[in-house]
Amino acid sequence: MSSRAFFLPDGDAFAPIEWARGPWGKTISGNYVGGLLGHVVERDAGDADLQPARFTVDLCRPAGLAEPVRVETTVVREGRRLKLVDAVMTQAGTVVARASTLFLRRGEQPPGPRFTTTVPMPAVPRPDPIPDDIATLVWSYGKDGDTPSLGLGAWTYDGPKYIWALELAPIVAGTELTPFERAALAGDMASSLTHFGEDGLPFINADYTLTLSRLPDGPYLGLAALTHDSDAGVATGTAIVVDETGPLGTATATALANPGFSPPRAFN
Repeated sequence: MSSRAFFLPDGDAFAPIEWARGPWGKTISGNYVGGLLGHVVERDAGDADLQPARFTVDLCRPAGLAEPVRVETTVVREGRRLKLVDAVMTQAGTVVARASTLFLRRGEQPPGPRFTTTVPMPAVPRPDPIPDDIATLVWSYGKDGDTPSLGLGAWTYDGPKYIWALELAPIVAGTELTPFERAALAGDMASSLTHFGEDGLPFINADYTLTLSRLPDGPYLGLAALTHDSDAGVATGTAIVVDETGPLGTATATALANPGFSPPRAFN
């Protein structure tokens, strides 16, 4: 897998390759857009004492596969307990996406218990061997109960939905995939998870927001759909985000009704 990545370094830019293609045409998938934004934010502003607690990605317009993209970061505010960082992605001089990341300083955990909604997840899948012809493994759960579907077919019904994902390649060639980058990649999946139904996926998301109380532990990340609300072609959905040790945050996506969802083979 070391020869695989979603972007290649190209001077001060990043050249997308076919692995980064999304399900809405010859464009970069939203999760890889978010993953690259997270990669640069962490590279430029990461701090071992700070927790990336909120990561919001605005998908301003489709980013094509034919040209490199550039990402520039700005520290909007830096104080003793927080850091706020903006990132802007451009392609051919046009803004295609942006991100806002809030870092909070880690400290002592209050001892008292707190109420939270418990959502049981299906067991983590253990592929053996791991396929060598894809970069992202996705297992969906839904209409077949705890039986996983490699792809999104299990979501074509009106009922509870879950996903486990395993990223097999770095975002940028020559780098290692970090826990925050894994989370940034998974956050975009909340859109398809919460907006899927009997008629497939008729919504395309315009943004997603990932909240994290901690970084994921291990390579597997799961999401469980919590809410979907839509009216007049506008939708919002929220999912809980987990790793193998338990919940770590949420992901929310807002979307517009849009035809043309045609996933690559890895998602069929």
